[in-house]
Amino acid sequence: MKIVLIGGTGLIGSKTAARLRDKGHDVIAASPKTGVNTITGEGLMEALAGAEVVVDLANAPSWEDKAVLEFFETSGRNLLAAEARAGVKHHIALSIVGTERLPKNGYFRAKLAQEKLIKASPIPYTIVHSTQFFEFLKGIADEATIGTVTRLSPAAFQPIASDDVADVIADVALRQPLNGTIEIAGPERSGMNEFVARYLKASNDRRTVEADVHARYFGSELDDRSLVPGEGATIGKIGFDDWFRQQSN
Repeated sequence: MKIVLIGGTGLIGSKTAARLRDKGHDVIAASPKTGVNTITGEGLMEALAGAEVVVDLANAPSWEDKAVLEFFETSGRNLLAAEARAGVKHHIALSIVGTERLPKNGYFRAKLAQEKLIKASPIPYTIVHSTQFFEFLKGIADEATIGTVTRLSPAAFQPIASDDVADVIADVALRQPLNGTIEIAGPERSGMNEFVARYLKASNDRRTVEADVHARYFGSELDDRSLVPGEGATIGKIGFDDWFRQQSN
């Protein structure tokens, strides 16, 4: 089966491509690096020719509110229109747990706009809502640091390893469309401040983490429902300690 991964050269895309190729599928890792651009349309129809499944893993080059919204709306419209012309049978998109709960977060608003385009399209779809990746912990810490103090919300947080995300995406690509959304998360839940403090300690980073219920996560205050999945979520197998050991090897 031919499967096209939009954003297929990135973190999740490259891991997903390897899993699907190992199963014998014809995988196209499409990105501007490989001559496929969903904003300009360059190479898009050629990449989609004969494809049964398209997985949208693309990310915006800028996270500024206006730019990120324009990216996901333009890319989404162009991609879905091209898929309809190519006869694609299943559209899969990776999105974020809590997109609908953090309206002050510009990136979440943009992902929600992307999801609305998918749901309005005639193409059968599956949306995968993931929690934050372990790989993002440093970035979360850096965003919240002033001097040597990292101020973060104690709200519930349940990050996931990118390998677990790729396992789910590869599995979904080989299933029938749900015309709905599934949630995925890591096996451990604690406060965001506690998780990041654990990461910094393991990394021998001497920054101090302070809990602050009013600390903003990329523009939004959080509560214990903001970033964690509901009942029935698919739970990854890789805990933080195992993930960190893998990064160190």
